[in-house]
Amino acid sequence: MHEITLILGCTGVGKSEFGLALAEALGAEILCLDSMQIYRRMNIGTAKPTVEEQRRIPHHLLDLIEPWETYSVARFVDHAEAAIRDIAARGRRVVAVGGTSLYIKALTEGLFEGPGADAEIRARLKEEARRIGKEALHARLRRVDPVAAERIHVNDLRRVVRALEVHELTGAPISSLQTQWDRQRTRHAFRFIGLRRIREDQNRRTNERVRQMIQAGLVEEVRGLLSLPHPLSRTARRALGYAEILEYLAGRGSLDEAVENIKINTRQFAKSQRTWFKRFRGVQWIDLAPGAEVAGE
Repeated sequence: MHEITLILGCTGVGKSEFGLALAEALGAEILCLDSMQIYRRMNIGTAKPTVEEQRRIPHHLLDLIEPWETYSVARFVDHAEAAIRDIAARGRRVVAVGGTSLYIKALTEGLFEGPGADAEIRARLKEEARRIGKEALHARLRRVDPVAAERIHVNDLRRVVRALEVHELTGAPISSLQTQWDRQRTRHAFRFIGLRRIREDQNRRTNERVRQMIQAGLVEEVRGLLSLPHPLSRTARRALGYAEILEYLAGRGSLDEAVENIKINTRQFAKSQRTWFKRFRGVQWIDLAPGAEVAGE
């Protein structure tokens, strides 16, 4: 069993700076739990640790795949476990830093393993959604698994289809199978540190963060992604900051509108992260003073 200090908090709160300072103090290396920093060539919009920061402290789970490739939570867990073993084998400690809730959940509590996909059932359900509408399919889910229906939005067709698929394959609601996630099933000992700021300070930091990304060349970075030999994956195209600039480059709105949309969407994402973190048990929360730079605290 390995001891891991896991720093969590919403986007832009200051996790990276805190993680660097803590890793230096502990003689640790950093495990990055960010679903967008796994992509090569996507550096500015993902706030990826700089070359200088990576020289100061080794970082793991960065630049794993090209932006046109697909990735899964299961692959992430495999990569994370391999990195943890590598770090521990060299006598170093592990500091994990992240805001991707699914990655944090999978690493700390285990990965929910439902039945394998059934292409025939999945195709039939998607065809039914096209024919009778997403609302009708979601209503069916509500009848067989009201708990899952409450969690899954009617427009999230992929998850609605998966929930119905699992029910058909197992005869059990996917929500009842997922209760295993509520039990701690990990081979590691985690210490959780959460960072948070008052809303006004968080929003100020978000605005400044977006301004710096634009100034650092986010638009040019996205243009470069469009020139790659393969189209971006669906996940990469939806990445915060990239989706809005892609809209601008496609002629749908001005740059100022894209920048404002990044700010709005970042605030909304941070709100959803805060909601999720409230459900996380055993976190030692640190309230950061307005305007404070984390590394100096």
